[in-house]
Amino acid sequence: MVRYLSEKQLSIFDFKTPFNSVLLADNRWVVMSKDVPWDVFANHYLSIMHATHGRPGISPRIVLGALIIKHLENLSDKKVIETIQENVYMQFFVGLEQFQNEPIFDPSLFVTIRKRLGKEAFDKLNNALIKSYTSKTDKRTISKKDKDKNLPPNKGKLQADATVADQYITFPTDAKILNSSRKQLDKMIDNLYLKGDKSITKPRTYKRVMDKAFLNYSKRKRKNKGAHRKMKRKLLESVNRNIKFVEKLLPNPSKLHLGKDYPLSKKEVELFNTIKEAYKQQKTMYDANTNTCPNRIVSIYQPHVRPILRGKQNSRVEFGSKLGVSLDNGFTTLDTLSWNAYHEGKDLKIHVNAYLKIHGYYPELVQVDKAYSTRENRLWLKERNIRITAPPLGRKPKIELTQYQKTKQKKEAAERNHIEGKFGQGKNGYNLNKIRAKLKETSVSWISCIFFIMNLKNYRKKSSFVFFFKLLYKEIKHITLRLENQSTLRCNIQFKVDSF
Repeated sequence: MVRYLSEKQLSIFDFKTPFNSVLLADNRWVVMSKDVPWDVFANHYLSIMHATHGRPGISPRIVLGALIIKHLENLSDKKVIETIQENVYMQFFVGLEQFQNEPIFDPSLFVTIRKRLGKEAFDKLNNALIKSYTSKTDKRTISKKDKDKNLPPNKGKLQADATVADQYITFPTDAKILNSSRKQLDKMIDNLYLKGDKSITKPRTYKRVMDKAFLNYSKRKRKNKGAHRKMKRKLLESVNRNIKFVEKLLPNPSKLHLGKDYPLSKKEVELFNTIKEAYKQQKTMYDANTNTCPNRIVSIYQPHVRPILRGKQNSRVEFGSKLGVSLDNGFTTLDTLSWNAYHEGKDLKIHVNAYLKIHGYYPELVQVDKAYSTRENRLWLKERNIRITAPPLGRKPKIELTQYQKTKQKKEAAERNHIEGKFGQGKNGYNLNKIRAKLKETSVSWISCIFFIMNLKNYRKKSSFVFFFKLLYKEIKHITLRLENQSTLRCNIQFKVDSF
């Protein structure tokens, strides 16, 4: 059961403050509260929750408002709650009817909220924003009888590219992964010994010896290949020994049934299984004297993260999720999200179909880099009368292009840099390259929320420009009419003087 107050029932004049004053209508949080599609989010959020059973939950507006404030202000989960608790305008933004001194909810609930939302909720919000802006600028109406073969003429430009949302983890090396595994196994052994039978002698893990050896290894500024293999061999032996000790201390290592009396928690069991898989991968690479293996684990705490080769100048390899993003009139759409590396050229059809789903027609031009300009994609776009910025295949045409056509092609190819600017905005302004969520589900929600925040900022910017130009158009039209009336009056006066 959730209590929710619709955006249509909340006004700044009804918000009660202890300061005997009315909220300013031009405050940024008051202005932004009119742009957020609260009811769209509420419908999705309420569909997840049970309508009649359970204690009253948190209002959907409070949930979404807290997430927006967090990413707009770059605050931690705890800091968001404290900031809202101190700010009157933020409390109005999240939908409270009056100022309150109590926190809106406990910061630990952010994890549950992110698990509950996922990518679908923010996709609906993004589509609502884009459709709301399109309805103001594009008056085209699409009938339901239109089919794929009889669609209206193509319109608009679509930019597409791929990037990586880096997880906030330390740079992974074989030695670091094995040393972290060794330390976690040491803790498990200590806990299992305390909870187990004291008549059994505690296993020796040579903790101090390995700590000293790894410290000396880390202090060396220049490490040759032999030093790496020597340290890796010691760590592999230590991890293997500790894994056997843990399995020996467990009551039934073959059947890991969790319960109240089981000595390890569910989180510790998952970590133990991850460490065993990481050990197998590192042992295989050590024996084969190679540095690659399929589904390589780069963090025992986030086993879903994979290394993704990007070939960038600063970072050749990035660790996080690979995103397929499209840009339409300043609005970004997160069309694909994968934790494994893949060729982004496969996403082109997904981007174009997502554009069709939102607008009801195909784009006139697709602006992408060479990775998307495969023969299959070119043929698919040609069938739908969509141009692409990539140069044509085959020999040069006999008829040379005019200077206007060359300038137009160069300009269209350069416009693809707008999506690179969006990536920079997300990574520099909203920490898209430092995703601090640890779980797979919460990371997806974190990334999707960042793209919604960027679209919300773009919507406010676009709406203000549209409002400004509408006023400017009315003013120009009014001045034009006055000038026309004055010129008509002058002509009439001159005609009467001449006739006299």
